[in-house]
This record gives sequence, C-alpha cells and structure tokens, in this order.
Amino acid sequence: MNLKHACILVVDDEPDVLFALKLLLKTEVREVVTEKNPERLLSLLGQQPFDAVLLDMNYRSGQATGNEGFYWLGRIREHAPATAVILLTAYGDVRTAVRALKAGATDFLLKPWHNDQLLQTLAAALQPKPGSKSSPKKPADSATDTVLLGESVAMQEVRAIIEKVAPTEANVLLLGENGTGKELVAKALHEQSRRAARPFVAADVAALSEGLFESELFGHLKGAFTDAQASRVGRFEAATGGTLFLDEIGNIGLPQQAKLLTALQNRQVVPVGSNAPIPVNIRLLSATNAPLHALVARGAFRQDLMYRLNTVEITLPPLRERADDVQLLAQHFAQVYAVRNRQPVPEFSAAALRKLQEHPWPGNVRELQHAVERAVILATGPVLLPADFSFRSPESAASAPVTAMAEQPLPLLEVEKNAIQQAIARHQGNLTKAAKELGLTRTALYRRLDKHAI
Repeated sequence: MNLKHACILVVDDEPDVLFALKLLLKTEVREVVTEKNPERLLSLLGQQPFDAVLLDMNYRSGQATGNEGFYWLGRIREHAPATAVILLTAYGDVRTAVRALKAGATDFLLKPWHNDQLLQTLAAALQPKPGSKSSPKKPADSATDTVLLGESVAMQEVRAIIEKVAPTEANVLLLGENGTGKELVAKALHEQSRRAARPFVAADVAALSEGLFESELFGHLKGAFTDAQASRVGRFEAATGGTLFLDEIGNIGLPQQAKLLTALQNRQVVPVGSNAPIPVNIRLLSATNAPLHALVARGAFRQDLMYRLNTVEITLPPLRERADDVQLLAQHFAQVYAVRNRQPVPEFSAAALRKLQEHPWPGNVRELQHAVERAVILATGPVLLPADFSFRSPESAASAPVTAMAEQPLPLLEVEKNAIQQAIARHQGNLTKAAKELGLTRTALYRRLDKHAI
C-alpha cells in the first residue's frame, strides 16, 4: 500500500509524542488518529479499519518493562490481525526487540526517532506480505510483482537467477541504474528464501554520515554519545535470522567499508559504547548504481569487501534495453492506478504506446510508473493519447540558458522541479549525491520526485 493512502492510529500517553507524530504524518498519510488512553484502542479499531498502529510500550509512570505494550499488541493481533503494528519505546534493548518481533510486531523503533527512518519503517510495514489475504492477486500492486513483470529475454534471465539463488545462503550484489528495481528484487530474493518468515531489514548506507554509520548498523548503548538517550538495536541485530539489504553500497567511504568488512568476516557486531561482541546470523543483499568494479580498480572500493558482497551478481537491465516490456508495464500501472483512484481502467492508443516505447526512460521503471499514474489521473477520456504523456529530459533542463529563464519567470513548483532535474543530471543519475547537493535527505528527494512526476 502507498503511504499516502494509509490510515494510521498512534497510541501513546505522552501528549508531546502524539502532537509530533500527528504533525509529521498528517501530510504523509490519508488520515492519522491519535489516542492517549490504550483502553480505548479496541473501541477505535472497531469503529474503522486502520492500516497500521504506532503503539507505545509503556504507559504507567516508572514502568520500563514493555509489558503493557506486549499486552496491547496481543489484543490488536486478536481483533485486527491484518493491521501492521510498530512498537515505540524509549527503553529498547535487544531482548525487547526480538521479543516484539516474535510476538507479532511488524517492526520496532526507539524514541527519539528520526523522521525519515520512521516514515521508511511505516512505508515498509504497509507492504503486503506474501500469501497474506491482503496481498492483491490481479492486478499485482506489490513492488516485487511489478519489478518481475516483463517477457523480454533480459527479465527472463533475471527471474531465472532469482529462482536459483533465492533458496541459497549466497550473498547477492545487485547492480543497475536508479529506477530499475534493485530493492524490489532484493525483496523477491528474501520472499523466496528459507528466511522469508524472518525480518527483511533495509538500510540506505550512503545516507548515513560517518558518525551514524556504526550506530545505525551495529547499534549503540545508552550514553555512548551525546544524543544516545536510550540503547538502540542496530540493523544487523534487527535482521538476525532474516535478510539485511544494504542499498547504495558503492557510495560509502573506505573507513565505513573496513567496519562493514570486519562485521561480515566475524559474523558479529560491537554496539557503539560496548566492548561485548554480539553474534549475528544474516543473509546479506546489497545494491549500487555505481560502477563497483571500476571503483575497485581505482582503489576507491575494497576488493576484499566486494568479494564478500558478490557471491552472486545480478545486473538489472535499464528499461531502454527492454522496450518490448514497456507496453506490459504501462498497462499494469494503468490498471493499478485506475483501481486505486476508483476510475475506469483506460486503454492506450497505438500512438501513445509508440511514444512510450520510443522514450529513452532515463528514470527507468520508476519514471514509467510516475508517467502512467499522472496520465491516468489527468486524462480526459477513456483512451490515453500521446498528449497525456509529456517528457522533459534532465539534459534539456540542465542546458536551459539562465537568461532565458530570467526573462520568463517560472512558478515556484517549476523552479523546484528544474533544480532537481539539473542536480540529477549533473550527478549522472546518482540520487544520493543529487540529494546532498540540494540539501535534502534521500527520502525527501524521493517524495519530490513523486510530487513532480520525475
């Protein structure tokens, strides 16, 4: 499910927490309901369906056991088993996190949270699980089903490799341009593996500063540094028994590479502020749009780490190299977005399909998805025409003369869109670097790409 269409219930006894979460979520989801008293939780669940519940674990003053949270988690599982539950606590430790996941929690976050991380966790929790009653069959609306669509030779080869590799314990390195679906293939590998019942934990490592890298991946103890107001479970520990997916692996520096290699070699992590190593059991999937082999040749990426990452290497083809799949994908997206917006499913004119197949798709499948969604929403008739699809390449935006822009002032939204396109063009499609130049987080940049249909 798309986060924008979700209805979220927040249950916490701290008014400041409820206010902060309502302020954060009100522009990100369809509806957010807050409740201070957990005794009203079941009544609220009976009044309307919620897609997810953000649930505090401690309600009585001085209590830090989390038992109240576990009690209400159990009641939610009884009354609304399809609802995702993310537990919140200021007193987290490894045992609490593991117990929460075993008890049926979808995920676990510590207070104080990072807004981007909370939104990413919530979005991931709303994705339908394989085989669940909420998982749509046709049309498929899950990311995994979408990325595996395609009858081109290239996509048949990708599916064949996934089928062979998924049941094994091999580490997999996913290569390909932005928008080709690397994270979605990672989820497919997890869902078809023997670890499918255990957590799938993702981290955009390029978005982590050097100071946060160890804390985010390996965890930290309370008081380990200035802002460490509570102990925190790292991504490695959270993924124990399951799959850890490290995105943008090619964009981390040599110091981070060394720390990552040590953790993988020793199969254990040492939280920041601790001297006690903690064993971890993960399957590692990683992805990058960077030319990793060239980086190794230049000494910018450790060869020994690359060997750890790529027991099996899967390269995802850009959409321009599988033009035969464009029609299938476009029709799939048209059906998905028509159903989602309660509109009739449109048809494509022959000229519109020809225009889509001839477009180079620098943003790959993600760009096609946004283009079709926009066309479905704005189309005036039952048939999509070439005029319903307008493309402006980043190259043309980047090369536009400044004087011409000054002579004809643009609306603010158009200025923002142009700035984003120019930054992406300057960094040759590297969204992490473009986001850094624009002063945005990667997640914030993705939201703007959605907003502008880039």
